[in-house]
Amino acid sequence: MDDLVSIEKNGLEEIKETLSNYIDGTANGEPQKLKRAFHQDFNLYYIKNGDLSVLSGKQYIGNFKEGKKNNRIGNILSLDYENNAGLAKVQVIMPDRNRIAIDYLLLLKIKDEWKIIHKSFTSKSY
Repeated sequence: MDDLVSIEKNGLEEIKETLSNYIDGTANGEPQKLKRAFHQDFNLYYIKNGDLSVLSGKQYIGNFKEGKKNNRIGNILSLDYENNAGLAKVQVIMPDRNRIAIDYLLLLKIKDEWKIIHKSFTSKSY
C-alpha cells in the first residue's frame, strides 16, 4: 500500500511541475518553460463569437516574449489522473484585464514526462 501512495504522490508532483511550468511561463515571460509544459503538437480550443476557434501551440507560445512579465495569477483548481492520462482545471486571474480564465488541460505522460496536449478555456469579467 505504501508503494501505491508513493506512486500517487510522484504522479501528482510530476503533473504539478508541468502545470507550474505553464503557469510560471505565461506569468513571467518564459517561453522555454512553456515548451517544457506543452507537447509540440498541442492546440488551444475556445469559443469566439459563438464559433469554435483553434490556435496552434506554436502561435500561443509565440505570444509570450522572453522576460516580459504578464500580470497573471494561476491556481490549480483540480487534478485527476490514471496511469498515463490526466486532466487539470486551472484558474488564471488577469487583473489588468479584469478577467478570469478557466483552463481545462488534458495531459499525457509521454516518455516519462507529463505534457499538456490540449487546452480548452473560457473566460469572464470580474
